[in-house]
Amino acid sequence: MSSHPLRHLARWSLALALAVCATTSIAQPADASANRIRLGSASDVTRTAWNGPAYTMNGSGGVVTASMSAALDDIRGGSGSLDVVVLAASAPTSGSETPECDTIVPLTGVNSCTTWTLTSADDGNNTQVNTDVRNAEFVYFAGGDQCRYAAWKGTALEASVESVVAKGGGSGGGSAGLHINSPIVYDACNGSITSSEALANPYDRYISFTTDMFAWPNYQNTINDSHFVTRDRMGRTMAFVARAIKDGLSSGGAAWGFGIEEGGSLLIDASGHGTLYGKDAYVVLGDHQPEQARANTPLTFRDYKIWHIAPGQSYDFADRPTCDYYLRSVVDGTPDSNLYNGTPQTSCGTHSGSSFTEAEPNDSVSTANDTTALGAPLAITGSMKSTSDRDYYKVALASGQTLSLACSIPSAYDADLYLMDSAGSALERSTSDGAGADESLAFTRTAAGGGSYLIDLEAYSGSGTQPYDCTVTKS
Repeated sequence: MSSHPLRHLARWSLALALAVCATTSIAQPADASANRIRLGSASDVTRTAWNGPAYTMNGSGGVVTASMSAALDDIRGGSGSLDVVVLAASAPTSGSETPECDTIVPLTGVNSCTTWTLTSADDGNNTQVNTDVRNAEFVYFAGGDQCRYAAWKGTALEASVESVVAKGGGSGGGSAGLHINSPIVYDACNGSITSSEALANPYDRYISFTTDMFAWPNYQNTINDSHFVTRDRMGRTMAFVARAIKDGLSSGGAAWGFGIEEGGSLLIDASGHGTLYGKDAYVVLGDHQPEQARANTPLTFRDYKIWHIAPGQSYDFADRPTCDYYLRSVVDGTPDSNLYNGTPQTSCGTHSGSSFTEAEPNDSVSTANDTTALGAPLAITGSMKSTSDRDYYKVALASGQTLSLACSIPSAYDADLYLMDSAGSALERSTSDGAGADESLAFTRTAAGGGSYLIDLEAYSGSGTQPYDCTVTKS
């Protein structure tokens, strides 16, 4: 078997992308406020089945390349190409007219990216808009004003976006586009609110919600919030969660807030498993009625359960955890200190190990996912997304310590396993022949002191979104 196949360096062939870009602007007379710009192929892809849905939940308006690439690969099943539509409620004030599509078009497997700028609620019934959306496999909501997006509720566009997800495509967005992708939407139609204002009066007129617009599978009873740490929005998310429970906007007497920092992106796959890219995120659970929530009165809600998710870590929205959370309270409008970090009250499982989900890009020594701070045994999950994919993970060993590594490989591809020194030179390898053949190796550090090493799992043949599972133990 080959040990180190060359990487394909044309993944980001912007020059080629620009060469095939066809740019058009269409404004229908009956919907003069709707403007269309298409980049890439002028013809839509035709395919009978897709492998999604997949979603990208971003903390700010821009596309996060790594999570978008992973979402599109999930939908494509690692092969073929697809079409993307970006929906914007206002045009950019400077620079490119199509900033999201400028990032999306060069990605592997993108046939076209069409930006629609819709400045009227009636634009949700524009025939060409709905045709483009229904023919697409991913819809991305840009930043801006989520109240304008909420105005499309009940139009043909709502059903068109839902049809994309139903056929195995996906949806996502950042900032305002993040908000609209949760089933309980803080719509800001009366104005924006700060954390201190929301906690002082959870029924402030600036807190308003739109519900029952998009209800994605596995994401029920959730309220999204963006720019989370930078703008200190934990407090207002706590107020939103209390309102959702008190007002019956959620079911089962519980509501979840999902807040993500600028530059972060959560990829949620078809099974409801979320993997975080870029920056931190938080899940805030309220699982009882607020002790005090009424108009013109400060909020009291004790023992919110909060999960702090770091890049590369995961959260399962289909089987939401009941462990590994820390507790924070709000009493008479005053929250506990240190809302963004805490010691977990409970532990998930009885073992002392950790889990880690691959976070692209991790295709080189310099971009290796750093797992050195995680305990052992360590469970690593990822996939060979292309026939040239290589996944690197950084681990640490003490003098005299033995690292054992066992990887379960799915039948979709053949993968080779290496342990390397910190410079990228191979120390041990496992190259079992055949698709689905498992790989394992062991290495003992004899040098004094501690040192860092690299796990390298690389595609030999085949690819796909089926996950491999590697277990790292130390003795």
